[in-house]
Amino acid sequence: MSDQKISRVLQVGIVLLGIAAGTFGMSLLIPKGGFNDILATKKPESNISQASLDGTASAQAVAPATKQIMEVPKLFQGKTIYEAKLKPNEKVIALTFDDGPSPKNTAQILEILKKNNIKATFFMVGGMVQLNPQVAKKVVGDGHVLGNHTWHHGYRRMDAAKAASEINSTADIIYKTTGVKTTLFRPPGGFLKNGLVDYAISQKYAIMMWSTESGDSQGRGQAPTLVKNVIQRSKPGAIVLMHDGGGNRSRTVKALPQIITGLKSQGYRFVTIPELLEIEAKAETLATKASPAVKKAQNPNNQPKNP
Repeated sequence: MSDQKISRVLQVGIVLLGIAAGTFGMSLLIPKGGFNDILATKKPESNISQASLDGTASAQAVAPATKQIMEVPKLFQGKTIYEAKLKPNEKVIALTFDDGPSPKNTAQILEILKKNNIKATFFMVGGMVQLNPQVAKKVVGDGHVLGNHTWHHGYRRMDAAKAASEINSTADIIYKTTGVKTTLFRPPGGFLKNGLVDYAISQKYAIMMWSTESGDSQGRGQAPTLVKNVIQRSKPGAIVLMHDGGGNRSRTVKALPQIITGLKSQGYRFVTIPELLEIEAKAETLATKASPAVKKAQNPNNQPKNP
């Protein structure tokens, strides 16, 4: 074989190796949670400046003028919550959306919510906020609540430093982008034992799970199935899980108006997570205050009961 042919073969081999390496590298960027969106390749800093979490933005990024603190009653901070404990006649429900913000899906969902005068709670992935800052700002501008959903949406076990990085980095980018500090955290995939929740609890986050889900992340069933899943499984105090990111959410967009209509027909009104938990907290406070009066009415002379 001539030197020219050998050179040509080597060049082709190098190109093929480059393509293979590139393909492998791209696969590492797509989280196991099913994301089709490729998150930012920059790894979050493990030593995020505490100043931004305390309310002071770094010199490199200026936070919006309007700052908001989105938190739940102290009763729920550091707790894991699946739903609000309400009376059967208190027909309130909270819609939540995970894995955004996404330019197309989130924008469509925001429009539907606006038409129905509904406020929801969005659990955002830090890498997606970095990619789509204007969408994140739009969510807040429309009056919705934000929660922390980690930077990479990973499921695997991680040490304390990595868990802190995932949560703090996301808190940092949310604050710098929207001016919001949130005490709401939702673990990706609902995994409670991989290190993330332990760190979040230590920081007094409310761990927000869900009691009802549409099934839109499972890739099975069309919009009518998603509607049926939510309508049939909802009850007063329910927290509904849906997704505005992490893939093609056209089924969610199509199902959402029907979900809203179906729940409204059952007498439900829609609230954010903080509003939902505030309702439960007030109910518990009233019950506590009323209990001495109830006991006195049952035993007005404070006589000891028969054994």
